[in-house]
Amino acid sequence: MTGDYLTRIGTLIRTARQHRGWSQAQLGEALGTSQSAVNRIEQGKQNVSLEMIARIGEALDSEIVSLGYSGPMHLRVAGGTRLSGAIDVRSSKNACVAILCASLLTTGRTTIRSVARIEEVYRILEVLTSIGVKSRWINEGRDLELTPPAELDLAAMDVEAARRTRSVLMFLGPLMHRAQRFAIPYAGGCDLGTRTVQPHLTALRRFGLEVATTGGAYHASVEPGTPQDRPIVLTERGDTVTENALLAAARHDGVSVIRNASPNYMVQDLCFFLEKLGVRIEGIGTTTLTVHGVPEITCDVDYTPAEDPVEAMSLLAAAVVTSSELTIRRVPIEFLEIELAVLEGMGLDYDRTPEYRAHNGQTRLVDLTVRPSKLTAPIDTIHPMPFPGINIDNVPFFAAIAAAAHGTTMIHDWVYDNRAIYLTELTRLGADVKLLDPHRVLVQGPTRWRAAEMMCPPALRPAVVILLAMLAAQGTSVLRNVYVINRGYEDLAERLNSIGARIETFRDI
Repeated sequence: MTGDYLTRIGTLIRTARQHRGWSQAQLGEALGTSQSAVNRIEQGKQNVSLEMIARIGEALDSEIVSLGYSGPMHLRVAGGTRLSGAIDVRSSKNACVAILCASLLTTGRTTIRSVARIEEVYRILEVLTSIGVKSRWINEGRDLELTPPAELDLAAMDVEAARRTRSVLMFLGPLMHRAQRFAIPYAGGCDLGTRTVQPHLTALRRFGLEVATTGGAYHASVEPGTPQDRPIVLTERGDTVTENALLAAARHDGVSVIRNASPNYMVQDLCFFLEKLGVRIEGIGTTTLTVHGVPEITCDVDYTPAEDPVEAMSLLAAAVVTSSELTIRRVPIEFLEIELAVLEGMGLDYDRTPEYRAHNGQTRLVDLTVRPSKLTAPIDTIHPMPFPGINIDNVPFFAAIAAAAHGTTMIHDWVYDNRAIYLTELTRLGADVKLLDPHRVLVQGPTRWRAAEMMCPPALRPAVVILLAMLAAQGTSVLRNVYVINRGYEDLAERLNSIGARIETFRDI
């Protein structure tokens, strides 16, 4: 090995040892060698075989390196410590993604404040720039400015970036106002089982959009001037379905009534953004939206998305699972009230401040202070419902919370085909989670968490649930290949460290 590689490997070994809380002498004893030999290895002054690296990794209960070039990101978690202090909830990634897609509605400049700098946003941004939209980060990278071209180059779309996010489906609504014919690739995203796009196509057909799904792409053609002589009834009350219908209605010349619409947080944020573009919308926050379309939109727009209620739930769950006292600031309370009511029934001790407004002037925020609590399992099944029920994306966090509570909790995640299955991964960290069928798990608590090394589940929320359980587990855990977490959370490990967690990021070399 070259000196450079020996130095890098030595640094990784030293960091892993310190993270475990061992001295060089303790590691030497575990390896059957001397403290001075460990010191030489950590300084990069001694050759080490692959066998020795494997032995060191086993002794420290952590894989030190994987051979290869720049590869996936991993997290090493020293668990069993309590969190403390205060942390702010950041802007909603789902709202940011919807607004990025909505920027295609105007020929003017769009400025989005406090953008969530996450992989999902980057993928949509890559698609936008590939078709000619100019983008630049401003104000030290906190805000994003988008300037569209006179004509979009849809043939140059970055297919690989588009395939990595299901959010690209929301290009259908705005692009139908920019081109008579276009294609976007099949959507990807989390591995949550088969999800049909038919509700999108049914809703958009009413605006004159016909889609043929062939050759790995959605081939769209537009028949302009399709009248809206009766309400559009969505066949599912989905968030992205509602957003797509809103994006289509925004520049439809006339009044569109959308029924069975989702009133969820990202839909409301999109409505507030569209109103900044001059689109009048009645019924925001309800299941019936009346949209007064504007055929041409040329104005510049400046908007700040509201905070993310699912991130708020993540931080709340982190406090509960680690038995910590933690203040979570800027919580969008309207979208977390049912979850808090359930947790209060389980015995959660918390305080909340009076409400105040988000930067968008609309969303209601509070600060929550959560304290260590003896929780008991809820009597009723935990299951999601469209807003204002328990948020679909908040259900997985109840698995970790239930594992910390006394008693048995039934969790029924009926929306997705596979997500409940991933929650059984908590058993590797000591939880008692029984899978009853692809949608239901039974969680028995309380749990004596234990450290483990495991691969990150391919679905965002279960992946974060595993990370939170690792925070509670005594010892050192490793969560490998955390790309899916980076899709939905900005600097999560670093931010958890700011309130007392001990998480180290490392990569393959």
